[in-house]
Amino acid sequence: MKEQIPPTLRPERLVEVSLGALIENCGLKLISGDVETSVTGISMNTADLRVGDLFVAMPGVKTHGANFVAKAIDSGAVAVVTDSVGLELIGDLPVPTLLLENPRAHLGNLAAFVYGNLPDVMPKLFGTTGTNGKTSTSYILEAMLRQLGEVTGLTSTAERHIAGEVIVSRLTTPESTEMQALIARMRERSVSSVAIEVSAQALSQLRVDGLVFDVAGFTNLSHDHLDDYADMTEYLAAKAELFQPNRAHRGVVSLDSEYAEEFLRLSNIPTVTVTYRSDIDADYKVLVTDELPGLTKFQVTLPSGGVIESSLPMIGAHMASNAGLAIAMLIQSGFSEERIRVAISNGVDCYLPGRTELVSGLGAPSVYVDFGHSPDAFLNTLKAVRKVTEGKVLMLFGADGDRDASKRPAMASVAVENSDILVITDHHPRFEDPTSIRATLVNAARLARPEAEIYEVSPPEAAIVKAVSLVQPGDSILWAGPGHQDYRDIQGVRTPYSARALARQALKDAGY
Repeated sequence: MKEQIPPTLRPERLVEVSLGALIENCGLKLISGDVETSVTGISMNTADLRVGDLFVAMPGVKTHGANFVAKAIDSGAVAVVTDSVGLELIGDLPVPTLLLENPRAHLGNLAAFVYGNLPDVMPKLFGTTGTNGKTSTSYILEAMLRQLGEVTGLTSTAERHIAGEVIVSRLTTPESTEMQALIARMRERSVSSVAIEVSAQALSQLRVDGLVFDVAGFTNLSHDHLDDYADMTEYLAAKAELFQPNRAHRGVVSLDSEYAEEFLRLSNIPTVTVTYRSDIDADYKVLVTDELPGLTKFQVTLPSGGVIESSLPMIGAHMASNAGLAIAMLIQSGFSEERIRVAISNGVDCYLPGRTELVSGLGAPSVYVDFGHSPDAFLNTLKAVRKVTEGKVLMLFGADGDRDASKRPAMASVAVENSDILVITDHHPRFEDPTSIRATLVNAARLARPEAEIYEVSPPEAAIVKAVSLVQPGDSILWAGPGHQDYRDIQGVRTPYSARALARQALKDAGY
């Protein structure tokens, strides 16, 4: 079965850009061919290449993109950019050839020029980074912007939004060529403000190059992605790249995690702070005023002394903190306090796919499906579920294969210490042995709490049935990991799978 990946999004109206203009503005050197040749797009991947594209042949992890130049030209590439190594590999070509050393470092700016994403025509850009809460903050921010009357765009782990159109995402933060094409598509649709989720990997891999954010936001930092970064210091530094003058004009930092003060020290742009903790000072203070199943009421005290009150259709103090971060970002971008206050006075009209999403109906045990897959995410979400649960809390989860294995014991410890019943199952095994992954989780959970009620059930289809059999109305199940995703990665194949659908079917089969 071939993996189904959503297509890249490009502007619908093709605008020609001459190689001469690219040479003048982007520092390219013409090796051969006609400078009057025009391109209408840019690609670094032959799978996404379209007729009229400029193909950028770059060094890769396993091979050089120059080895795919012939395929690119057959697919419609009208010009090729490469480095000195690439020039030696490609020889003479029937299309213009241009030289650009270290093309990866220039790709974002090159794509921005090809798609016409110049500073004077850009929508407002809001970028959010952090271990957890990036997606939630981006969705909350987009909802607030929409209620402020903006035509909105969003790009996140789950979806891309373009003026109301919803498209499934490929990557948390797309490659710079795709990102620039997406922004150009948004501009065509008169989008005026865009909320962008920015991962550490996106910053390290230069995927947001060519963009300068009006405001950047930082949610938190906790144990994750140590398969990509040597330690937490390196991971923190990767995220702090967003808070540099070449990346953003202004910043907002949440002080809710232990690394926040160090992050602030690494910021080199004007930055304000926000927190929901009562024991520390910040420019913006978030207070949860009520927590109900499916609703969290909150207020934010502003630096001016004014207060904005609102609510979210989701649970958890951490969600209110995300909303406070979004409000601070809006104010830093120039929206007035009063305008925001009026726009969200009756609540934030926001739907977050797979983020503590209640999928059960009235009269049934509450079942929440969540995308969280780190110890800190587990802790925050379990606390939120506990607050709105009269009876027992059951935790159901598995761990990613071929991803940061060092966090697995901590995930299991947090899960077992903050639930009444624990069911351990599979998630995305990828090319790892799922039995071995489960064994690590079960052993860590039993070590943390030997007396706990712990079950190991595989596959997840059976695990949710077991979980439902262990609870009754008044109890809650938190199924963490799958969230909005509609597949499981098994041996490199995206196998169709929906935690939401499986949970609803298990409840139905149990008589609810």
